[in-house]
Amino acid sequence: MNYSTQAIAARPPSPLVAAGMRALCLPSGLDAEALLELGAVFGDNRRVRKRSVLYRCGEPFTALYSVSLGTFKTSTLAEDGREQITGYHMSGDIVGLDGIGEDRHSCEAVAIEDSEVRSLPFEKLETLALRAPALRRNLFRLMSRDLCQGQDMMLLLGSMRADERVATFLLTLASRYERRGYSAIEFSLRMTRQEIASYLGLKLETVSRVFSHLHEQGLIQVQGRAVKLLDLAALNRLAGHGG
Repeated sequence: MNYSTQAIAARPPSPLVAAGMRALCLPSGLDAEALLELGAVFGDNRRVRKRSVLYRCGEPFTALYSVSLGTFKTSTLAEDGREQITGYHMSGDIVGLDGIGEDRHSCEAVAIEDSEVRSLPFEKLETLALRAPALRRNLFRLMSRDLCQGQDMMLLLGSMRADERVATFLLTLASRYERRGYSAIEFSLRMTRQEIASYLGLKLETVSRVFSHLHEQGLIQVQGRAVKLLDLAALNRLAGHGG
């Protein structure tokens, strides 16, 4: 990124703030002054204990949240009262975009493990975006990406068999870990089997059966929540991605 080294050295963003700004995908076009202003927009670090709520459905929307540590799930209630998980968010992700349209959150965000976030007051972010076109464009990209992920999930739930859904879920998770500098082969599933079932639109027994089947086929190795992907090519073929 073409930032002014001298200006940034004067007051570099903290690692947690830097992670949040990377989540916003700031381009090289954002100058050093705007970068420092964005760093100042971030609120203090906030700890969210495991199973605690970050925000609830229907609450007024005031801020986006950059996940600096841990993981969150977002969910809504189905017509029969069951929880329907709509998103899985890890370090570096931004949550809260669901509230922009109606100024109220349309889902609930809950910490899956002890986590930490930094708030981005949306009013301040909007003000800065008016002065920084590069930031404004990337906010639009962020919202577009969120919309596309929702469309991808609809496709996943509407056209894939159970084994295809689980394979796609594991490969997507592996890719997200890899982008964060972690292993794309071995990782821990933070969501429970029940939560994974809800996310993929499957029954708990079906998810458990598919995991066991993939394990028996030698495609994955499972021990509790620890997963190791043994045959990426076969998983990709199963998910419909080719070779």
